Amino acid sequence: MKPPTYNPAIQRLDMPARFLKLPVDERGYPVPKFVEWIKGKPDFRCVDGRWLYRCVNANLCWLCGEKLGRYMAFVLGPMCAINRINSEPPSHIECARFAAKACPFLTQPKRRRNGQDLPAEGVPAAGIPLDRNPGMALVWVTQRYTVKRVNTGGVLFSLGEPTKLEWYCRGQPATRDEIMASIDSGLPLLRAEADKDGPEAIAELDQMITRGLALVPA
Repeated sequence: MKPPTYNPAIQRLDMPARFLKLPVDERGYPVPKFVEWIKGKPDFRCVDGRWLYRCVNANLCWLCGEKLGRYMAFVLGPMCAINRINSEPPSHIECARFAAKACPFLTQPKRRRNGQDLPAEGVPAAGIPLDRNPGMALVWVTQRYTVKRVNTGGVLFSLGEPTKLEWYCRGQPATRDEIMASIDSGLPLLRAEADKDGPEAIAELDQMITRGLALVPA
């Protein structure tokens, strides 16, 4: 069988061996396990909900599908580092790192989400997603997380204390200025949600912000 031809944008990257087992789409990108296939083609905008629960129940990598070890990594936007909540389960560290460097949405700050012609039967992700491109990605490495069921259905993931953090912008290690620019542009969205819930939520958010900013490298 002829080996797949990968997109030039990711050929220079150190692709995890586990990713070499994944199918490749017509653009030359490996298709992570979470992606829903529609009419024989992968739609990266759509998550296979069955895969999410299988990952949680069997301790599998969200991206490659193989068994996780002691250390797990979440791929986040900076706002998730503030509230420590994510809508996707963890991956291997090397898989998460590759996603942060290779994903077109995460590596192109001006790229927007394409919501056109989404499947009518699709279900929105749990929680309150922020409809923006954060302009960067954070790989949050931890040894633990907890699953939280939400009233609207679905689950969210509460992140354990990080053992390591890797910040990326445009697929490269991010500077403090790039990190702070992303945080500053996203905080008004979190504050708007806290304002809806009153003074206690605002005070709690302020504590989260203080804790989150302490993680930003000098």
